Amino acid sequence: MSILKNISSPEDMKELSYSDLDMLAGELRNKILETVSKNGGHLASNLGVVEMTIAIHRVFDAPKDQIVLDVGHQSYVHKLLTGRQNQFDTLRQWKGLSGFTNRNESVYDPFGAGHSGTSISAAIGLASANRLNGNDKYVIAVVGDGSFTNGMIYEALNNCTKNDLKLIIVLNDNEMSISENVGGLSTYLSKIRTSKKYFALKRKTQSFFHKIPIVGDKLVHGTRCLKNHIKKRVVFENLFEHLGLDYLGPVDGSDIKKLETVLNEAKEKNKCCLVHVLTVKGKGYKPAEEHPEVYHSVGTFDLKKGIDISKKSTTFSSVFGEILCKEAEQNESICAITAAMATGTGLEDFESTYPKRFFDVGIAEEHAVTFCAGLSANQKTPVCAIYSTFVQRVYDQLIHDVAIQKLPMIMALDRCGLVPGDGITHQGIYDCSYLSTIPLIEIFSPETYDEMAQAFNYGFHHNRLVVVRYPKGSELDYDRSDYKSLGEASYMDFSTDNYDIAIITYGRVTKNAYDAIALLNNKCRVRLIKLMKVYPLDSENIVSLVEDAKMVYILEEGIKSGGIAEKLASKFAQNHRMRSKKIVIRAIENPLFEQGDLSSLYANCGFLPEQIAAEICDVY
Repeated sequence: MSILKNISSPEDMKELSYSDLDMLAGELRNKILETVSKNGGHLASNLGVVEMTIAIHRVFDAPKDQIVLDVGHQSYVHKLLTGRQNQFDTLRQWKGLSGFTNRNESVYDPFGAGHSGTSISAAIGLASANRLNGNDKYVIAVVGDGSFTNGMIYEALNNCTKNDLKLIIVLNDNEMSISENVGGLSTYLSKIRTSKKYFALKRKTQSFFHKIPIVGDKLVHGTRCLKNHIKKRVVFENLFEHLGLDYLGPVDGSDIKKLETVLNEAKEKNKCCLVHVLTVKGKGYKPAEEHPEVYHSVGTFDLKKGIDISKKSTTFSSVFGEILCKEAEQNESICAITAAMATGTGLEDFESTYPKRFFDVGIAEEHAVTFCAGLSANQKTPVCAIYSTFVQRVYDQLIHDVAIQKLPMIMALDRCGLVPGDGITHQGIYDCSYLSTIPLIEIFSPETYDEMAQAFNYGFHHNRLVVVRYPKGSELDYDRSDYKSLGEASYMDFSTDNYDIAIITYGRVTKNAYDAIALLNNKCRVRLIKLMKVYPLDSENIVSLVEDAKMVYILEEGIKSGGIAEKLASKFAQNHRMRSKKIVIRAIENPLFEQGDLSSLYANCGFLPEQIAAEICDVY
């Protein structure tokens, strides 16, 4: 008999025995493994928090008590326990469940997420509003130890010590973020993990004294000062207690009973405190336990066989790693910097080959860019590899610390354009719009591996702020032999006569434009123009390529507002040779769409070849 099938809300498991809860934990892991192996998603992190999530939902009264999950990628257990079990097979699918917490999805998700470090700030806001409203419910922020490398966490910790805030921070310590945790905080938490004996002794002593009639409570109070003195000798001063938080733990994250005991103690304190929980990333699935970094975020895979870690496919990320290693062999000034994403950005080989020139700064994108600026100021060539969605955090650093000081630097932007599966928080569709406002910046968006090599080669040999942006996955295959080059653009004519329509595009979506032209069945004569350098625009050459067209169709896999298409249309409007042309822009106008496969995302944006062809026919 399945226990999980009978859980429609957290209330349904509050009367279960601990043996039943152990069975429930196993069923939850099986459900997550079954679904993620089919749909892809975040696996190791979710397998590690099963018992902890069960304990939190048994001790607290959600949704009245509000649970905020940092990043939100470890929310699968939470979703299964909060009425979304019947939809779980749609995880990360179009019109299905998000892979992260989402306010639009459930009242049990009081705050949406997708990026690291936001949970405690949001939780303080929720708890402060509760206090102002006279609401005595709790807010629980669950934060992974990897997120504790993010500076926003410490800004929040510095502001959460008001005694009247019913806020509990659960530190989920699995010794991993995406890649292995790095830095001083990781070392600090490792030391705290060795102090279990102290906390066990504390709990047993308090329990013993409380049982003594009449004087028991006074003995507990009287020994507290002595305890603090002994504590300094047994375990060093605790960072969190220095910040004014009560600290409880570490506690075994796989022991539901112990977890509930500690969480209940945290409730009784009626003040902001931190509960330190030790979990095992990938728990219950041996391949994920042995290689949690490989199983952090996965595509579809065979559950029985697991992921073949020896088999590596060629992707833009892996080619970037190869390009960087090759250049570093010749140029000793090359340094690689990433923000807890060595594997995701293709830097594993660089890390092993050039360890002294490799820097993983943790989940600290802002620090990463200013750190790069410092390297650059002392004649190094920093190459900073970060996903597009996370580069949104470094706009100020790129202006203030890099551009204004005219420091050369290369930004390798991974996962640009539409990103399947991860949803609204992870779309790399904004970078061209906001990065193109930064002084002296140059942005390249290669469609192929060869173009990628050319773009990075430019960055290596020109002392400028250069951005090279590329999508998730591999280059797309089609016949490019007829492309001709002109300046920083290339073009292909699909008619021997003069063209009527010019399509301008860049990056991965160029293939969709190429396929759309085939669907037009010679209804119109087309010139396809592909930009590799998208900013600053090579306006004169682009105008010369389109000036004979009756209509110019600009296709951009990015946000329309302030994007390359709008900038190009503005340039055309200022050129007397272009004023009579019909200009059509197909870009992303409403970016607030949810997760799905790439085809569904393209369809939603009007980017499928048949949609492009239909729009061209209709307008023309």
